Amino acid sequence: MKEWPATKIDLVSTAKLIPYARNSRVHSEEQVAQIASSIQEWGFTVPILIDEQNVLIAGHGRLLAAQKLELDKVPVMVAKGWSEAQTRAYVIADNKLTENSTWDEELLKVEIKQLEIDSFDLSKLGFGIDEMTELFLDKEFGKTDAFDEWQDMPEYDNDDIKYYRSFKVNFNNQEDVDLFIEKTGMRITENTRSILYPEPMTADLDAYRVNGTDDDEA
Repeated sequence: MKEWPATKIDLVSTAKLIPYARNSRVHSEEQVAQIASSIQEWGFTVPILIDEQNVLIAGHGRLLAAQKLELDKVPVMVAKGWSEAQTRAYVIADNKLTENSTWDEELLKVEIKQLEIDSFDLSKLGFGIDEMTELFLDKEFGKTDAFDEWQDMPEYDNDDIKYYRSFKVNFNNQEDVDLFIEKTGMRITENTRSILYPEPMTADLDAYRVNGTDDDEA
């Protein structure tokens, strides 16, 4: 078997490490903070990979996180015997190869829910709020027809119940506002929060709820 190019881990001063000038991977402040939080929780579990001139090959984000934490030394491995082309190529491959895997979302949700039960700080997992929301969002929500679902449900009488359709109207200019007032016959002031239009609509909505139509005779 071919000898591995990097087999020994050494502690090296962060001041001696040189970021690769043409590294195309960008690390945001938010991500660096996440990596720093990970290091605080678990320690430095993945050494930084450098060439024989102390130039970084892999681990630019980890170095930024170490500097944020004001660590004097970090674990590194030296890739020996690589050509210049191999080194430059691995700078790209190390980042890209990790992107080519996917999540089993059902298993991921099980693990995250268990960690939440265990009171573990989920922010240390690296997922943003939007990603968590998307992960746990009910993908089937909104795919069914509410009126079809209502069929064969038991009916009930309630003389006080009212049904409403609601929507928001945004105006681009005063002319549009004036036209809206003219069409609806409603008076709009700075205190106006909602408008019922047309007012006698309860019977129509009741028919729509039961029959799925605006026609009372359907």
